[in-house]
Amino acid sequence: MRSTPLSSPFSSLLKLVGAGLLAGTAITAHADYQRQGIDSPERSLPVFYEALRDRMQFRLGWHDEMKDPVAWKRAGLAKARELMLPDGVPDKPFDARVVDEIDRGSYVARKVEFNISAESRALALVLVPKGSGPFPAALFLHDHGSKFDIGKEKFVQTWGDDARLQSSKEWAEKFFSGRFPGDELARRGYVVMSFDALGWGDRAVEGFRTDSQQALAANLFNLGTSFAGIIAQEDVRASQFLAAQDKVDRRRVAAIGFSMGAFRAWQLAALSDSVTAAVVDCWMATMQGLMVPGNNQLKGQSAFSMLHPGVGRYLDYPDVAALAAPKPMLFYAGEQDGLFPVASVKTAFGKMHQVWQANGAAGKLETRFWPLGHVFVKEQQDAAFDWLDRQFGTAAAR
Repeated sequence: MRSTPLSSPFSSLLKLVGAGLLAGTAITAHADYQRQGIDSPERSLPVFYEALRDRMQFRLGWHDEMKDPVAWKRAGLAKARELMLPDGVPDKPFDARVVDEIDRGSYVARKVEFNISAESRALALVLVPKGSGPFPAALFLHDHGSKFDIGKEKFVQTWGDDARLQSSKEWAEKFFSGRFPGDELARRGYVVMSFDALGWGDRAVEGFRTDSQQALAANLFNLGTSFAGIIAQEDVRASQFLAAQDKVDRRRVAAIGFSMGAFRAWQLAALSDSVTAAVVDCWMATMQGLMVPGNNQLKGQSAFSMLHPGVGRYLDYPDVAALAAPKPMLFYAGEQDGLFPVASVKTAFGKMHQVWQANGAAGKLETRFWPLGHVFVKEQQDAAFDWLDRQFGTAAAR
């Protein structure tokens, strides 16, 4: 084939490229083309992320000049429900059914299935004290942990499934001093319930892995909702279901959570009228304080279960939690918890205390740092349950 002579301009261009004058450092050394991940070990942050982070305004967030906490809560809660519960909360009958039951001495353990939404049923572990009641109650909200074979079983001891029982015992040894916190509270006379969030336990499809969350989240975005929105909606429904049980005192229903479950607990305390108190262990900080290279909230897998599109335009994390004021709330943080920078946690706690103070309920919010990592050990559990007894005025109050 006969070659075609290069035109003079094109030949000149090739010579420039070959000389490195167009592709070399003469231009790029003085121009920032916003190359992705230049400041991040995970290469997931654009170089301009700090500029975007710094201009976040949290338009409906609490600030020092606020004078009417009731009006602030009304506006903030309306926006939070709009964005965090994009499909609202269905009112489909729960149609509950007990599928198994065992006697555990002072309480009965049941497996109960119910309509968690208009489209889905869920299986819950429910512990009911013996006696006529009504009893205080607690909804235990499990963590993420990148462990999907168990969910509800992380907090309540299961039965009839040796593999799950062994897995949950190993989890309890790692994070809970070998205990099942739900069973511990049931022994104190509480109705306890724990259920699977979408993707865990009985609601985890075979082969579901950490990287499966991105596909789940992407498809839910396409369907007009979000992974975090589904979880929030179902948590509200579960709180309504628990509060509606015959032996439950509707005035005394707590949300209790660890790690991702802690996020769910303060979120639920804000969004659900059925929850009257909350215990939150190892999940609170400012949104901007978590936007640092290497943080879990930026890794794009576990974060999907907690990322509500658009919320950051209006409310920071402590703002959402403070929408629960003046409900009694207990927050724990670990001084050695690498997931939550201490300075950011202190800032978040400070804002929340301002809101409870403005509501005339300063004594209803307790925040505490422990010289520990990301755990909910026996000492923490006992102190938290003693606190809850005091809030609910139970006979076992210590």
